[in-house]
Amino acid sequence: MTGDSGVGNARLLAGVQALRAAVAETTLPLDLAAAPSARTARARLLAQLDDYVIPRLTSLDAPLLAVVGGSTGAGKSTLVNSVVGREVTLPGVLRPTTRSPVLIHHPSDAAWFSGPRILPGLARITGRHSSSDGPGAVRLVSTDEVAAGLALLDAPDIDSVVEANRDLAAQLLAAADLWVFVTTAARYADAVPWELLRDASERGTAVAVVLDRVPPAAVDEIRTHFASMLREQGLDQSPIFTVVESELEDGLLPAEQTQRLRGWLAALAGDAQARADVVRQTLQGALVSLDARTASLVDASKEQTAAGQALVDTAADAYAQAKEQVHEGMLDGTLLRGEVLARWQEFVGTGEFFRQVESTVSRVRDRFTSFLRGEPARADHLGEALQSGVESLVVNHAELAAGSIARAWRTLPGGDQLLTADPSLGRSGADVDRRIQRLVRDWQGDILQMVRDEGRDRRTTARIMAYGVNGLGVVLMLVTFASTAGITGAEVGIAGGTAVVGQKLLEAVFGDQAVRELARKAREQLTDRVDELYAAELARYQGAVTTLQVDTDQTERLTTAAAAVRDAR
Repeated sequence: MTGDSGVGNARLLAGVQALRAAVAETTLPLDLAAAPSARTARARLLAQLDDYVIPRLTSLDAPLLAVVGGSTGAGKSTLVNSVVGREVTLPGVLRPTTRSPVLIHHPSDAAWFSGPRILPGLARITGRHSSSDGPGAVRLVSTDEVAAGLALLDAPDIDSVVEANRDLAAQLLAAADLWVFVTTAARYADAVPWELLRDASERGTAVAVVLDRVPPAAVDEIRTHFASMLREQGLDQSPIFTVVESELEDGLLPAEQTQRLRGWLAALAGDAQARADVVRQTLQGALVSLDARTASLVDASKEQTAAGQALVDTAADAYAQAKEQVHEGMLDGTLLRGEVLARWQEFVGTGEFFRQVESTVSRVRDRFTSFLRGEPARADHLGEALQSGVESLVVNHAELAAGSIARAWRTLPGGDQLLTADPSLGRSGADVDRRIQRLVRDWQGDILQMVRDEGRDRRTTARIMAYGVNGLGVVLMLVTFASTAGITGAEVGIAGGTAVVGQKLLEAVFGDQAVRELARKAREQLTDRVDELYAAELARYQGAVTTLQVDTDQTERLTTAAAAVRDAR
């Protein structure tokens, strides 16, 4: 391999960078059951793209990075020091160790590691160990004891009790061209390292294994068993280096115990083709793994999108039902009962008046004229009662919708999270009463304007002036709430009787066809205003979901980017 990636590699690099952007833009904000593991997988995928895949594709001829990792107390640091021939990394006497990982390289390779080419999220530290060491930085050690072309990185324990150490260990292993896995005769069958070994095998990562602290009498037995376990995981090509239990000499293992490992690493460093083969194996494995890892992220994204859509759909259904119930309430006579009926009866009385309606329309007009012109307070009371009735109808169903949404969201994935973040979503908007009052007043204004508009010719104008615009507007409201297509006289019950009276008066002023059209327009305008208000209430819930940035396009972006990498690969 050379530093010139060629046209094919340039296309592959561009595809991987586009995939990296899609992964970075992917959000999993809803607290679904699978979200924590999906977020971790996303973070690790992003880290490997940043720490290994993109840097390696950009610099194919960069030194090979061998990350030394293993379980707590496996002797990683002692092994690294022994391979180098002097103390370059401090063994952790006390657990857990929280020092920085140490990267040992040849002086001629310093430029490859001093900048952000790999592990851009970790600060660089040089010089003596200090209190500034920690998992947020990597300590660089330059020495001639490491051959040019290969660097060693002493990573934290993969099973550390400190979460930051575990996370960093996983990140460093994902950034490795070669993983030198260190375990002991007593712990080589532990579950945690084998999970990572299986992961390395599935991703095609090049792995070498050091079996440390092996009792001399049990070398063959343990090595044979360990080799069979590696074979079961598809790692039978991984070389095994055995270190028998030995007394340390000035803190280092006896030279003969690390001679074979040192020789293998030196040969690898000195053979450009061998290094290229290791890089190709690990890089190809990482690229191939992008398909499954991206697919998993796509599934998590779809689940987020579906959950967000379910929340929005539930809210939309609740307000659709509220609108339907308000529309029905306008037509079933409900608004003509209670206070409205009482105010109406102040003028018309009961059955005797209705009989007069059927016999003499002129008497009706006389009574209305007295009512609307001589006693305006009664018209005002009736108008206020109608206004209050409409307001109550709209407010009641708005609150029912909000309550219904809150109950449903408590049972839906992600819903409780949103309600906890914004408790106001458990009820209608804080100013909904004021907005509904304004809505009804504006609608009453629509009614009065329609009455005025109907008085364009001289004859109708005279009739309107005789009864008064406000009074006729109140009667039109009564008629509006009593029929779907104009009063026909076939209505039954009190509400129907009320409508018959109002209908006859309005017909005397405007004509029967005009009255039907006025009632239709009045209902339509009120319906439009209510629909607009409920749409604004629904937008609060839609906004709550949108605020969490559940991006409905991110699934397609991920899928497209992954396909582009697969094609370029």
